[in-house]
Amino acid sequence: MPEIERIEGGCLCGTVRYRASGPWLRFLHCHCSRCRRVTGTAHTTNLFTGGDNVEWLTGEESIQRYDFPGSQWFSVCFCRPCGSPLPVLTGSGSPWVIPAGSLDRDPSVAPSARIFWSSRAGWSCSGKDLPCFDAYPDG
Repeated sequence: MPEIERIEGGCLCGTVRYRASGPWLRFLHCHCSRCRRVTGTAHTTNLFTGGDNVEWLTGEESIQRYDFPGSQWFSVCFCRPCGSPLPVLTGSGSPWVIPAGSLDRDPSVAPSARIFWSSRAGWSCSGKDLPCFDAYPDG
């Protein structure tokens, strides 16, 4: 039987720490308007795992949950002190949605799809080649 992958993660200020374990159900980039607004970026990148596969290590009392009014599924959790997105258990009780940027390292899987592509921002993920830099560019 293959070993189950376990990854730790947390918030920017270090108040909240968690451990997530596979099996990973999905790993997706979401371009919907809700995900763009909640992150202030072009899309979210979320790893999904089953309902019992996230364990809070520290700071659980500092987590704030926001359930979007009128939505059956859309919720977010974040660290109250720093605002960093954190894993959230969906309204159905499974799965967990784990913001990939909150992980300490890359998982063993890669994103498999982009969802809500037709509602993406016009400036995001256009496929145009842009210069890449390892730090801020000069000037």
